[in-house]
Amino acid sequence: MGPHTSFRRQLLIAAGMFALLTPAVHAQMVGKVSDPVEWVNPLMGTASKPEMSNGNTYPTIAVPWGMNFWTPQTGKMGNGWAYTYDADKIRGFKQTHQPSPWMNDYGQFSLMPVVGAKRFTQDARASWFSHKSETAKPYYYSVYLADADVTTEIAPTERAAQFRITFPKSDSAYIVVDAFDKGSYVKVLPEQRKVVGYSTRYARGPLPKNFRNYFVMVFDKPFTSADTWQGDALAAGKLEMDGAHSGAILGFSTNKGEQVHVRVASSFISQEQAELNLQRELASDSFDQTRAKAKAAWNQVLERVQPEGGSIDQMRTFYSSLYRMVLFPNKLYELDAKGQPVHWSPYNGETLPGYMFAGTGFWDTFRALYPFLNLVYPSINREMQAGLANDFREGGWLPEWSSPGYADVMVGNNSASVVADAWIKGVRSDDIETLWQALKHGANNEGPMSAVGRAGVGYYNELGYVPYDVKINENAARTLEYAYDDFAIYQLGKALNKPESEIAIYKQRSQNYRKLFDPETGLMRGRNKDGSFQSPFNPFKWGDAFTEGNSWHYTWSVFHDVHGLMQLMGGKQAFVDKLDMVFSLPPVFDDSYYGQVIHEIREMQVANMGQYAHGNQPIQHMIYLYNYAGAPWKAQYWLRETMNRMYKPTPDGYCGDEDNGQTSAWYVFSSMGFYPVTPAVNQYVLGAPLFRKVTLNLENGRKVVINAAANSEQHRYVDRLRMNGKDYSRNWISHEALLRGAVLDFSMSRTPNKQRGTADADAPYSISTAQ
Repeated sequence: MGPHTSFRRQLLIAAGMFALLTPAVHAQMVGKVSDPVEWVNPLMGTASKPEMSNGNTYPTIAVPWGMNFWTPQTGKMGNGWAYTYDADKIRGFKQTHQPSPWMNDYGQFSLMPVVGAKRFTQDARASWFSHKSETAKPYYYSVYLADADVTTEIAPTERAAQFRITFPKSDSAYIVVDAFDKGSYVKVLPEQRKVVGYSTRYARGPLPKNFRNYFVMVFDKPFTSADTWQGDALAAGKLEMDGAHSGAILGFSTNKGEQVHVRVASSFISQEQAELNLQRELASDSFDQTRAKAKAAWNQVLERVQPEGGSIDQMRTFYSSLYRMVLFPNKLYELDAKGQPVHWSPYNGETLPGYMFAGTGFWDTFRALYPFLNLVYPSINREMQAGLANDFREGGWLPEWSSPGYADVMVGNNSASVVADAWIKGVRSDDIETLWQALKHGANNEGPMSAVGRAGVGYYNELGYVPYDVKINENAARTLEYAYDDFAIYQLGKALNKPESEIAIYKQRSQNYRKLFDPETGLMRGRNKDGSFQSPFNPFKWGDAFTEGNSWHYTWSVFHDVHGLMQLMGGKQAFVDKLDMVFSLPPVFDDSYYGQVIHEIREMQVANMGQYAHGNQPIQHMIYLYNYAGAPWKAQYWLRETMNRMYKPTPDGYCGDEDNGQTSAWYVFSSMGFYPVTPAVNQYVLGAPLFRKVTLNLENGRKVVINAAANSEQHRYVDRLRMNGKDYSRNWISHEALLRGAVLDFSMSRTPNKQRGTADADAPYSISTAQ
């Protein structure tokens, strides 16, 4: 045996040993974590740009549902991409309320330390930084600013924050306050070591003329100099500035390592309310105490869902997604001197009692985010429902995109789903009669803009669809969403015991999806006013009759009557074949409606999942539809594929816009093993768990325990399900069963069980088969 043979033998032995070790290495799983907030990566999704969204997120330093968020600002003022992972410089630390870069921001101002010259414009004050010297947690942010040799730290509360800024030795240390352009005001009060002011900049409107974000900042060190500035001009020694773009620059003399603390709060109501928010939320707390309280607030919220038996990346992805789910909609209300909720109204400009929230688009979040709140965090959604009633009272309509008032974005009046799902799942609102009237009003009237109320409602109510040829864009998408929204209204009406004479019309209209089904292609298709289908028709054409998608995506938007859609397609097998085609088709597209490849198209193309465009909302529920056709194992396969391929706990970790918790909610629900395909129905459609165990700690004190001990990458199929110790064959579980507390035991297998869940009786709810 020669030396080369001996070496080869050693390699073979080593390879064999590695093969033996590999399953054990892969089997190493993370158990229940005691400090879930430390598993969150706020930078997940920040490696994004207009041409390609990997989340379009920014590191949100806040507390759950807080009124104010903070973020390091790498982009220029007014750029919706406030923080991007590949940026090299930070321009400031911004208070933000931005729900997405496409919606941009409102109520914003920033702080920025500099050393040396009085550099205050956004480019002059910018400093190089590195992710190697950056710490991003939901409750704490720290970064080293290389140009100034300064470390900046932030710890948040709901309406305030503390900054701790560590300076070098310098007699020329400064903190720049930028109240942003579009109209702002600052005033320096040196004897109180204080700066007050307001910003009026907003991106979506119109808003009442008195919109202001008032702020107050209190420093723990006297100023050696105090100046204001306007635009790019310094007003040396001037302590007050009012104009298009106002700011201040405050000087200090510092020793090496000296820390300057800044306590900041704001209010949409008044300067006095900003001061009250500062005193109430920060009191005499130190920076470390504020940080500790914020961390405790996060853990209290995140501990409501406890996965075990996942990989490190899966656990990080789970908690990073859950973090995104409890940010929006964020509080727009404040607490008055008596501790009662009050809010500035973005509809009439008045300060009024009660709750209000902002910063979400129901076209995205009705699908899974709000159902998750109803299951896991119902008390906060009770506040949100009260806020919706105030939206209607003060503005005359329910918002479909609030940022912070009405925004003319997206289609459908999916507020119907948000209200109905809450009530049907036990989130009882004292304002339900007001909300009922709001839903009917929105369903039967054109709104003040196309995204509020129903554009094309006259055509829809007369013909059963919004025609393709009457110059109402995205008409087929509107029709399909209106039909589902009518179903949601009908469901709520039944739950409220409204008379049949009042609600029957909504049940009838819920079948309007049938008007757009084209038997020739087996797909949804735009339809002209005279009844003919649009021609020519390209099912791969994005936009036009559809919204940010094509016919292959929107055809499945019949959440409430999947059985009816299946029958139109020719029955179970034809339906399954059509579902299969979504994945087997190439990712071709027609972008002629937009005149360019929009980012949603590009994200589908690069995902390598055919026509399945998980990066946008219309098709996200589609995989679960296999359960309606007796092929649940196909759902189990593709759900695992999507979780594996489309989500990572990294800056490029999402496969499209995260969208205020919706894309995250899909992952969190799916990883638990079920999903709310049809909001306003008390069912969750089953998939297959990602983890070996998940415990849901419900608000009512009960627990849902989901066991899948044999779960692994190879064992992704459900062989058997036992619920509370009894065999369970259905492809859905009820909301009530979960609220009572439940134990779900999934037996996982390498191979599909093609007998379980195949009977007609195992299928989830469809209105056409409901008793």
